[in-house]
Amino acid sequence: MGMTELDRKLQAGALLGRRVEGDRLMLADEVLAQALDGSRPLTAGERSALQASPLTLRRLRDLAQTRRADAGTVGWRGSRGLLRAADSGAGLDLLRTDDGMWRLHFVDAAGALAVIVQLDPEAAQAAEVMAARPAIQVRDGRGALVLEGRLDADGECEGPWPFAAPPSAHFQQHGARFEVIPQAAPREIPIT
Repeated sequence: MGMTELDRKLQAGALLGRRVEGDRLMLADEVLAQALDGSRPLTAGERSALQASPLTLRRLRDLAQTRRADAGTVGWRGSRGLLRAADSGAGLDLLRTDDGMWRLHFVDAAGALAVIVQLDPEAAQAAEVMAARPAIQVRDGRGALVLEGRLDADGECEGPWPFAAPPSAHFQQHGARFEVIPQAAPREIPIT
């Protein structure tokens, strides 16, 4: 039987309400922010430190609440995704961002490989993004441009695959991640 919302709130309250003698912030804000945005998962030691420090847990909660508030007022600022499956030798035909907002399709277009980025119309901020129809960029884990252009009326943008290596091999070699960002505000993905 899974936890109910009430169970989760009670558990969070118990964890956050604890007081530990000599408690201090065990992790830097930068580390917590990277964990929140998915750019770098916490190590086992960092997870242990987080669980042992109610003060650090409260700081993580505050950063998460600030992030949610900023996202609600600023709008969509970008989405990240990971290449999750091991290379089975089969061609890669689809990637999704972690937030479920975007899909990257890799298709054969008249004998040449093409990439299509597609906005999920059911995503939380899809209506806002479609109203703005921004110019977007897709970048790999090292920041190289995969695709750029403006969304069409269907919430898609497409172009030729720009690399010699096929998508699966390329993403494996370049950090196994990607991001979809507004073209006017490109962000670097930290290389770890």
